[in-house]
Amino acid sequence: MYHCDTPFGSLQLERYPPTRNPTLQPVDTADLYLLQSLAAPEPAAGPILVINDNFGALACALARSGRPVISWSDSHLAQQALQLNIDHNRLTAEQVTFIDSQHLPEGPISQVLLRIPKSLALLEDQLSRLRPLLSADALVTAGAMLKHLPPSAGDLLAHYIGPYQASLAWKKARLLTARLDSALVPGTPQLTTHYPLPDSGCELANLPGVFSRERLDIGTRVLLPCLPRMEGAVRIVDLGCGNGALGIQAALLNPEAQLTFIDESYAAVASARQNFSQAFPDRQARFIVGDGLLGAPAGSADLVLCNPPFHQQQVIGDEIAMRLFQQSRQALVADGELLVVGNRHLGYHVKLRRFFGNVAQVGGNSKFVVLRAA
Repeated sequence: MYHCDTPFGSLQLERYPPTRNPTLQPVDTADLYLLQSLAAPEPAAGPILVINDNFGALACALARSGRPVISWSDSHLAQQALQLNIDHNRLTAEQVTFIDSQHLPEGPISQVLLRIPKSLALLEDQLSRLRPLLSADALVTAGAMLKHLPPSAGDLLAHYIGPYQASLAWKKARLLTARLDSALVPGTPQLTTHYPLPDSGCELANLPGVFSRERLDIGTRVLLPCLPRMEGAVRIVDLGCGNGALGIQAALLNPEAQLTFIDESYAAVASARQNFSQAFPDRQARFIVGDGLLGAPAGSADLVLCNPPFHQQQVIGDEIAMRLFQQSRQALVADGELLVVGNRHLGYHVKLRRFFGNVAQVGGNSKFVVLRAA
């Protein structure tokens, strides 16, 4: 548990998923800088909208001040972190309303705190959808750590909200503040991208924020030829599905298979659902926004396909992948298999042996390796 002092009181915070790395904290100085920006002037009346609150630090601090808070995010893991920290700080669920990225908060909104995301497409999507919800003279304050602040973030803020002011740097964080300019007419951007799934006749649509939205990533390209043909109504899970490329290819190879697509990103699951429906208009599949296979019944999958992420926000590591490997072992039938792709230097062949008795390479190239674990 991490103790944090904010302008609105002290908090007990925890990251989600839990981490073994003691240097990773559930709050940073960009969060604290954003909170300070609200503590200085008299805040506007009404609810505060918080966007991309990674671990609930912003929402929990503001809820402690007595203000109603709306938290808007694409991340199910961020939603879980928020709920965890609401409980830790003895707040109530009524004090913070969570809205996922595929839905809109209710307006009018006069005050916004926004953590600038890694994806500029996601930022542009959020700003363009936010603008019609803002009240006259609404204030939008965006923050990021300097090393993660894209140079064009301010341009997007100016284009969709109004002229912005950049703060002085404080403990390696910076704020960009814009007040709504009602004279702006920014238009509606077309941010969904499309590209073909190789050798399938299918096209993949990608909503803003989806992994590898401009082109099919190399790891998936290496894994696709390794997908097996299986008999009968086998249960196949595309774990961390992104736009659904792996699951759609598996469905093409296995006409009787039951497909499940899982991702922690609401935009990813929405993209996978759209792509599967386009490829198979008369076929059913399951689509789950969740924490991997956490809580899945034992023996509920025959084959799991996974191109695991190696980062959570800007933090790089293998903890998410290891979590997915363990969840897969628990969900698979006794003779089930996990097919996973990763960079060779990540050493997944060693890490998979913590959970699986048999690990073999079944494909790869000079950079990536495909492993079958059973």
